[in-house]
Amino acid sequence: MKRLAIDFWVGIFILLGLVCTIFLSLKVANITNFGADDKNTYTLYADFGNIGSLKVNAPIKVSGFVVGRVSDIGLNPKTYQAKVTMIINKNYHFSTDASADILTTGLLGEQYIGLQNGGDIDDLANGDTITLTSSAMVLEQLIGKFMTNMSSK
Repeated sequence: MKRLAIDFWVGIFILLGLVCTIFLSLKVANITNFGADDKNTYTLYADFGNIGSLKVNAPIKVSGFVVGRVSDIGLNPKTYQAKVTMIINKNYHFSTDASADILTTGLLGEQYIGLQNGGDIDDLANGDTITLTSSAMVLEQLIGKFMTNMSSK
């Protein structure tokens, strides 16, 4: 009887450990839901000269609040700029003069897209492109510029 109780609690402990491992794996992989509801989202595009290490499923934030996710990243064959596809929650609307910046959490943290609303009265519609963009700051380029400036002095 005592052995059966020990086996039961060991099984519960292992099951709890597996559930925690799966939960943490999904959090690290940045998976928040298993399929975006198309009725509650719309798509926006933005072209960037350099996306740094931006990844698919990276958050799109406004004032630190997540309003969407990056759904696709590709290279525009005509302009050779990175074309980023963003899925935005329908509850949030942005003006046609909104801007998109690629930002980093902390010094070496994950990259995300920060949106800033403009002052235009017209809103972006499904499939529109944000034209005011700012590319990612690449740490290697900043260090190279700093070293060049220091050596010239």
